[in-house]
Amino acid sequence: MRIFVAGASGVIGRPLVRRLTGAGHEVVGMTSRETGTRAIEESGGHAVVCDALDADGLRENVGAARPDVVVNELTKLPRDYDARKLDERFYGPTNRIRTVGGTNLLAAAVGAGAKRFVTQSIAFLYAPEGEMIKDEDGRPWTEAAPPFGDGVRAMVAHERAALETDAIQAVVLRYGWFYGPGTYYARDGSIAGMVRKRRFPIVRGSDGLFSFIHIEDAASATVTACERGDPGIYNIVDDEPATVAEWLPAYAEALGAKRPWQVPGFIARLLGGTAARMVIGLRGASNARARRAMGWEPMYPSWRAGFREALG
Repeated sequence: MRIFVAGASGVIGRPLVRRLTGAGHEVVGMTSRETGTRAIEESGGHAVVCDALDADGLRENVGAARPDVVVNELTKLPRDYDARKLDERFYGPTNRIRTVGGTNLLAAAVGAGAKRFVTQSIAFLYAPEGEMIKDEDGRPWTEAAPPFGDGVRAMVAHERAALETDAIQAVVLRYGWFYGPGTYYARDGSIAGMVRKRRFPIVRGSDGLFSFIHIEDAASATVTACERGDPGIYNIVDDEPATVAEWLPAYAEALGAKRPWQVPGFIARLLGGTAARMVIGLRGASNARARRAMGWEPMYPSWRAGFREALG
């Protein structure tokens, strides 16, 4: 198939292009920066430079590619994760690229006659209510306080727009927390740096669940979604949602770092800002639908093995 990947030079875009071309697909990868073209070409794709906020340029590039499938991996997250600055500066550019850029890309895909539109979302958007592990029918936390709530609303609006477009088959992939090469959790990533400095504590008493996914598993699921599976929403996560008290010591050990501090929950709420409030009550996600309906299986079914073997 001919596949157009927007955001092809990003953290997930690079392994995705490599896997798509390795599976025999013809890939056009879009990047907003000239410096991103080399990674796309080294992965076997044909690189084009275009800003997703430029609707006319996007329509021209997607149309020229004549794709069967268009994949949306557009983000503008900052290079470093800083838990003290999870505000409009962190979320704003990505919210805009997901709403305006995502809308432009969907329109370009329809205009080019693509049959399928595969688009990213997040698996940690579920409201902190009811069961601790959510399937895709769980209610998104659209009323969450800003800035996280702004991100959830932007993501859900794009999901709905794609799924309600009759002219194309839309597949929404709600990815878990990325780890592996190029991510915040990589050995040279900013979260790894925080853990080594013991600036990422365990929030005592928190029952919030993290659902992780290795970046290569996220890419493999995206290849599968391009090739098969019914339209709809799929959680792309591993098999073992875990509390911070479970996963953080194992992550620190994998880094060779000291064991993290523990702080009481009320102190985390007072001093930890948005990041701490997100951890408390966070819901995990189930990958049962993706396994059943798409036949997808993660190479790292648990973060336990992934942290030890493949942080990058």
